[in-house]
Amino acid sequence: MQPFIVPLSGLAPGKTHFRWHAEGQFFSGFENSEILDADLVVDVWAEKSGRYASVDLGIEGTVVVECDRCLGDLELPVSVHPSFSIKYGEASEEQSSATEGGREILILPETDADLDLTQIIYDYVCTSLPLSRVHPEGECDPETVKYLHSDDMEDEEESAVQGESPFAALKDLLKEK
Repeated sequence: MQPFIVPLSGLAPGKTHFRWHAEGQFFSGFENSEILDADLVVDVWAEKSGRYASVDLGIEGTVVVECDRCLGDLELPVSVHPSFSIKYGEASEEQSSATEGGREILILPETDADLDLTQIIYDYVCTSLPLSRVHPEGECDPETVKYLHSDDMEDEEESAVQGESPFAALKDLLKEK
């Protein structure tokens, strides 16, 4: 897996740009990843001024996941732009989820010379995906979809339309006592 590392200690004052590509192999390195394939461009703008450092990410492209309806491959767009302020020291409970001026604060130990963005990139891509991942209507695999509308399901739908509840038989059992 390609390292997505910003060498904070080696940065010259001012802005520095990095560009990386994240593909399917990047996501296969994470356990239980739902992302089957990817074609993402990761742009990083790191700015250093004295002890202050900031990092702006731009993650653009597409990922392939499994459709929740037909289990076929579904390509989804990704466009994420998180921003971070880097602070050095020990993180307290309050600082673990702090923001400053619309930027998340990353607390790094004084000894860290590099910022590894691997987990951050993975997390932001995954959280940008919709909860329901389905093809637009009519684009699912017809072979799979035909099993979703079997005769049994049609019978249940007819019963519901006629006012019959699947619990009607239970109601009759209570009347017998």
